[in-house]
Amino acid sequence: FPVTILIQAAKCIGAGLATFGLAGAGIGIGTVFAALIIGISRNPNLKDDMFRMAILGFALTEAIALLALMIAFLVLFAL
Repeated sequence: FPVTILIQAAKCIGAGLATFGLAGAGIGIGTVFAALIIGISRNPNLKDDMFRMAILGFALTEAIALLALMIAFLVLFAL
């Protein structure tokens, strides 16, 4: 095989592996909002405080997903 084909195949495999972080982020976002629903159902008086913390958790989890996606694109197009 020519070396360029092997390099392109390695880039595609590496980018695919880097996107596993997106699945983890999806699970994390689901967990954050599931905990929010459970918390509100147990104590509705703290709804506003819990919602603020859930949005913070969502933002931090989504940041991890964006970093994983950025790494995948860097592997595909920059190297």
